[in-house]
Amino acid sequence: MMKMKNSFYVTTPIYYPSGKFHIGTAYTEVLADTIKRYKQLRGYDAYMLTGLDEHGQKIQTIAESKGLTPQEYVNQMAENAKKVWSLMDIKYDDFIRTTDERHEKVVQKIVNKFIENNDIYKGEYEGWYCMPCETYFTETQLVDGKCPDCGREVKKMTEESYFFNMKKYQDRLIKFYEENPGFIQPEFRRNEIFGNFIKPGLEDLCISRTTFDWGIKMPNDPKHVLYVWVDALTNYITALGYMSDDDTLFKKYWPADLHIVGKDIIRFHGIYWPIFLMALGLELPKEIYAHGYIVVKDGKMSKSKGNVVYPEMLVNRYGLDATKYYLLREMTFGQDCLFTPEAFVERFNSDLANDLGNLLNRTIGMMNKYFDGVIQGKNDNENEIDKALKDYTNEQISKIEQLFDTYHLSNSLAEIWAIISRTNKYIDETMPWILAKEENKERLATVMYNLAESLRKTAILITPILPETANKMFTQLGITKPELKTWESLKNNSVEAGTKVIDKGEPLFVRLEKDEEIEYIKSNMN
Repeated sequence: MMKMKNSFYVTTPIYYPSGKFHIGTAYTEVLADTIKRYKQLRGYDAYMLTGLDEHGQKIQTIAESKGLTPQEYVNQMAENAKKVWSLMDIKYDDFIRTTDERHEKVVQKIVNKFIENNDIYKGEYEGWYCMPCETYFTETQLVDGKCPDCGREVKKMTEESYFFNMKKYQDRLIKFYEENPGFIQPEFRRNEIFGNFIKPGLEDLCISRTTFDWGIKMPNDPKHVLYVWVDALTNYITALGYMSDDDTLFKKYWPADLHIVGKDIIRFHGIYWPIFLMALGLELPKEIYAHGYIVVKDGKMSKSKGNVVYPEMLVNRYGLDATKYYLLREMTFGQDCLFTPEAFVERFNSDLANDLGNLLNRTIGMMNKYFDGVIQGKNDNENEIDKALKDYTNEQISKIEQLFDTYHLSNSLAEIWAIISRTNKYIDETMPWILAKEENKERLATVMYNLAESLRKTAILITPILPETANKMFTQLGITKPELKTWESLKNNSVEAGTKVIDKGEPLFVRLEKDEEIEYIKSNMN
């Protein structure tokens, strides 16, 4: 099977709908959506998958507590999820639910193939079970007698189960890791999985349960339901039509170019998923990126602590682009990010209102004042100051491309803002107001042209991340031609003589009243 050369397949995890989604989940969606938009801007046929993991004991228990059937409950949660992603303008191509018939049918076919391959056997499982994580642990894996992943109480359980023979594939998995050092990012996560879990020896994986019935039935033994990971992980291929009547998407996009997951589930994606794919004879994904958590001052967000930040509150109050900017700028590659109302307001005022907003406002104002809003033709006789700005911008563009290509979006934003800062410095260096006073029109026209170009390029660079803001910038600069908004046009100075900027531009971002907005965010964390 040969994947199409210019395709790009990015996935989020399928989220467990046990409650309302907070900004941590929103970050994952925004990250995947931004990467998809960037790839499309670079000419790729990009495809994004997201969805929900809807089976399991915890869902059944929550539904019963609300007087609903599990299906009624997950239907409600799926609609809620789609509303939030619509508010955030997430351009996913498919929304997979593990209760979809298309998914359930193929999962049973996959399990049948595992059975035919002698990858599955029946046994009895005894271990410490964490219901919130739906995971069994051995005694040695517990931390202070509690779940190593979430810190909650665990319960000793014994039940008849089916097991997947992980040991059978251990040597192949080790070889794959050794030959593909970039498979898991960041590197320290890869070393953690490889050194702590794979090299010491794999345990066979329990894949079925009999103590609840909300799940996909084992095809050969319907009193068993498939237990989370076989059901959940295979969504990445069932959504593309693997083993179905129409596998066009599967042939086009598999293997995935990028699975984005939270650090809490990298172990399952880095061990179980590659082994399942090996057992099916399929290519492995090219890269899995495990990002950190968004935490608050007193640790992880928790409804019981009343410290949860929901994306709707930020978007409705401060706008979508400001919310996306904060999430992507603050979350460093692979690390946790501390959310504080103070940092949010500071980023908004300093980076968005002051740096970017003021640069555009000043430039539009000077163009209207000195040239009736008309951009003059470029002057080929550039001086050292002009050349320094141009060279710096070109160097930055190369750096930004590399950061986008390796998914370091926080760093890419920092480098884009360095161009904004350098352009502000260019105004101070050239002093257009002095040129106007001296009636040095030719030099003034060149300065204005260079400012327009720098802003046009900035708008292109932020397009995958802040599309609404980029469009406002193009509008205010009078740039309407699609070819002047492409990534390829970054290489050239392309603004045309005679382009008319807007008479009076609306501020991109209006400065926030610091104390008032900090208090607003705090009072709306719940």
